[in-house]
Amino acid sequence: MKSKLFILLFITLSLSNCKKSDTTKTETVFESVDPKTFSEALKSTDGAQLIDVRTPDEYNSKHIDNAVNIDINNPNFDTELAKLDKTKPVFVYCLSGGRSKAAATKMQSLGFAKIYELDGGMMKWNASGMDTGVAKNDGMSKEGFDKLINTDEKILVDFYAEWCGPCKKMAPYIEEISNEGKIKVIRIDVDKNETLATEMKVDALPTLIIFEKGKKTWENIGYVSEEDLRKKL
Repeated sequence: MKSKLFILLFITLSLSNCKKSDTTKTETVFESVDPKTFSEALKSTDGAQLIDVRTPDEYNSKHIDNAVNIDINNPNFDTELAKLDKTKPVFVYCLSGGRSKAAATKMQSLGFAKIYELDGGMMKWNASGMDTGVAKNDGMSKEGFDKLINTDEKILVDFYAEWCGPCKKMAPYIEEISNEGKIKVIRIDVDKNETLATEMKVDALPTLIIFEKGKKTWENIGYVSEEDLRKKL
């Protein structure tokens, strides 16, 4: 009788242990980090996979050294991600952080073990003075910009990007304001003017700045409605 009870207890414990083991899963470790932390982790990680999820044009204009370009808007994005080693840390970035966060979410769903996402993207990377190892696209110089704003006119400067959703939403009424002629509007594509954006410390989009006689009198980062914008003008 004791022998039968012992066997029954042994089987019960074995099944319990098996059940516990089967429900144990490895979860993805995801961190959205500042440029300095991103850089230090990248340098100290063996076998790091550095992914730039911007467009090829953006990548070619300037990118972090040794980064591989996998455009998140390319139909083959998922296929290219599948070629990466999920067991090794992956570092992902874009221009301002929106696309890289979307890519990181996708990687999490695919079971990548460790993901570092560059918070603020290349804009904050540049503003932090980080080296890329790749020549940048200069575009408009700071000297040229200063000449544009140093007038008696009131000037609205719009730092934008073609891929930026809020920028696209605001573009029609910013253009309308420009056509009215009451205030001079200067629109600057940050993808084509990275040096200027860095020197102006533009690290998020859209960024709107009002200058009067060469001096900054107002600044807004992110979406602003037409009504609220006109109140500032």
